[in-house]
Amino acid sequence: MSSRSGTLGTLWGVGLGPGDPELVTVKAARVIGSADVVAYHSARHGRSIARSIAEPYLRSGQIEEHLVYPVTTETSDHPGGYAGAMEDFYREAAERIAAHLAAGRDVALLAEGDPLFYSSYMHMHTRLTERFDAVIVPGVTSVSAASAAVATPLVQGDQVLTILPGTLPADELQRRISDTDAAVILKLGRSYPAVRKALSASGRLDEAYYVERASTERQRVLPADEVDDASVPYFALAMLAGRQHTTAATGSVAVVGLGPGDVEWMTPQSRHELAAATDLIGYGPYLDRLGVREGQRRHPSDNTDEPARARLACELAEQGHSVAVVSSGDPGVFAMATAVLEEAKQWPSVTVRVIPAMTAAQAVASRVGAPLGHDYAVISLSDRLKPWDVIAARLTAAATADMVLAIYNPASKTRTWQVTAMRDLLLEHRDPGTPVVIGRDVAGPGETVRVVRLADLDQADVDMRCLLIVGSSQTQWYSAGEGGIDRVFTPRYYPHI
Repeated sequence: MSSRSGTLGTLWGVGLGPGDPELVTVKAARVIGSADVVAYHSARHGRSIARSIAEPYLRSGQIEEHLVYPVTTETSDHPGGYAGAMEDFYREAAERIAAHLAAGRDVALLAEGDPLFYSSYMHMHTRLTERFDAVIVPGVTSVSAASAAVATPLVQGDQVLTILPGTLPADELQRRISDTDAAVILKLGRSYPAVRKALSASGRLDEAYYVERASTERQRVLPADEVDDASVPYFALAMLAGRQHTTAATGSVAVVGLGPGDVEWMTPQSRHELAAATDLIGYGPYLDRLGVREGQRRHPSDNTDEPARARLACELAEQGHSVAVVSSGDPGVFAMATAVLEEAKQWPSVTVRVIPAMTAAQAVASRVGAPLGHDYAVISLSDRLKPWDVIAARLTAAATADMVLAIYNPASKTRTWQVTAMRDLLLEHRDPGTPVVIGRDVAGPGETVRVVRLADLDQADVDMRCLLIVGSSQTQWYSAGEGGIDRVFTPRYYPHI
C-alpha cells in the first residue's frame, strides 16, 4: 500500500463485521494484511475483540498499536471525570497513530462492525483527518448479523427501520419504538431493563428478539422477554422486526386525525392506523397528503359529503374491510367523528374508533405564543348545520363570560358576512384593541399568521382556510425579537373582581 500524498501514511478505517472472521470483507482482509501498522482497542483486561477477528489476516513483522481504554463505565477518578478520562485517552491515542502516519506508515485502525456506525474509530477519524488522508472500508454491521441469526426479515416494502441506542431514557425509547415499523436497539448491557420496559410499554415486547454476540461461537438468540437482565453484555441487541401484512381490525372504522397540515405533527398512532387500513375515505385534498401504499383503496369525495362518507365507511367495514376515515386536525372537532358515529348507530356489527390529533386552534395558537392559556370557547361560524341565531347567542354568552374564542369555519365562498357580524357583536363586550389572531393554512405550504385589533378585523382578510382566535380582556399582545414578531398570551390567573 502506498500513501496518496507520497510522504505521509494513510489512515484506513477497517470494518471487521460483527464477529465471525469469515464475515470480514475481501478488501478489509487485504488492507489488514498490507498495512504497516495495525491498531485496535480493548478494555483494561487487554483482550481485543477486534484483534481476534482480524488475527487470520495479520502478517509477521507488522507493528501493533494496542489502545487500552482507561475506563469502561462512566465512573472515574480522573479530575475531569469519565468525559475527561476519555478525552485524554482519545487525544493520546490519536497522537500515537499520528506518529506512524507522519513517518509514512499506513495504519489500519480496526473497528468491529462498520467504522462509521457507533464505532470508536470515529473518535480517531475526527482528530486525524485534518492532517492525514483517510479511507473507510465498510463492514457488515451487527444489525444485519442479528437479522440473519433470527432468520427474519427486518423490514419489507415501505416499512421504516429505526436504529436506537439502548442508553436513551425509557420513555424516549418507547416513543421512538411506537413511531416505527421495525427497530434495532443497540448498546444493551446495563441498559436492558429500560429497553425491556420501553418494549413492554409500547406493546411489542412479545414480538422482540434478543441477540447476543451475533455471528460468533457464543451467539445467543432468545425472546426478549425471557432474558435475565443480569446476564446481558454490552455487545447484545434487541431486534423488533416489521410486522408482516399488518392490518387493522377487520370490520372496523378508525376515524383518524391528520393534524393541521405538517406531517411531523401527525401522531404515531394515526400513522399506524393509516398504514394498516385497507380502505381510506376522505376529502380528496386530505387524502392527497398521504403517501400511496400498495393494495390500499382510496375513496375521495367532496368536502360536503360527510354523511355519504360515513355510510360508505360502515358499508365497507360490514364487508370485513379495515377502514380509515380521515379528517384534518382532530376528527372530533367539527369533523368526521360525529358523522361516522351517528351513521354507525344503524350498523351494530361495526366498531368505530376515534384516533385523536392536534386541532387547528392549537396549531394557530402555537405560532403566536399562548392565547389559549386560560378558559376559552370553540365556536364554528358556519350556519350550514345550525341557524345564525344559535351562533349569535353562543358568541354573546362566551363574550359576556370574557372567554377567549377560537373561531372555526369563519368564512367560505358563499358565507361572506359572518365575520363582520361576529366582530360587531363582540365589540359590544370587548375593547376595540382586543387582539385577534388570523391563522391561515398553518403548517401548510401557504401559512400566514397575522394579529390585528378587533376593531380592524376585515372580512376580506378571512377565507375558508383560516382560523381566528379572539382574545379576552386579559389577553396581552406585544412585539418581540428582530422584526417585531407578534406574541400573544392569556395569563393563567384572573384578577379578582
